Amino acid sequence: MDELIRRRFSELAVLLESAMAECSSSITAAVDVINGAYGNGCGVFVFGNGGSASDAQHIVAELNGRFLKERRPLKAQSLVSDTATMTSIGNDYGYAQIFVRQLDANGVEGDVAWGLSTSGNSPNVVNALRRAKEKGMKTIAITGLGGGECSDFADVLIAIPSSFTPHIQVVGMAIYHVICERIEADLE
Repeated sequence: MDELIRRRFSELAVLLESAMAECSSSITAAVDVINGAYGNGCGVFVFGNGGSASDAQHIVAELNGRFLKERRPLKAQSLVSDTATMTSIGNDYGYAQIFVRQLDANGVEGDVAWGLSTSGNSPNVVNALRRAKEKGMKTIAITGLGGGECSDFADVLIAIPSSFTPHIQVVGMAIYHVICERIEADLE
C-alpha cells in the first residue's frame, strides 16, 4: 500500500478518536441549541467558504429534506446558495459582508447562525457570527484547532483538534452528520 495513503488514513483514525473525546460535549450543546430554536419556531442559517460552503449546503439539505428518517422538513437556509445575492453583496459591500447582509435581512432573535471555517478566521464567517450575536441569535462554529476568531463569537465552538484542512473537513462531516442524526432522533 502506498505510504501516503496509509499515513493519511491512520492520521484520520487517530483524529476521529481525539475529536470524539474532545468535541462530544460541544456536539451535544450544538444539538441542544438547534433543537431549542426548532422548538421555538425558529430556524438555522449555515455558511462557510470553499469546501465549507459545500458543507453548508449539505447540512441544509439534510435538515430541509431528511437525514435517515422520514420526518417533517426543518427550517434551514444556506447563505452560500444564492449566487446573485452573494455577488451583489460582495460587489456593493465587500466579500466580508456577504453573510452579514443576509442575516440582517432574514435572521431574527432565536434563530441559529452556524458558521464553518477550518481556520476559524474567515472574515465573512467571523463577521456573520458577530452580527448574529448582536441580533440575539445563537451561534455555532465548527473550526479547526483552537477555533480562531470564531471562538470569540460562538455560543458553541466545536474545534476539531487538527490544523490540516483536509482532515478538518472529513471530521467536520462526521460531526454534522451526527448532529443531524441526533436532531432527527430527538423529533420522535
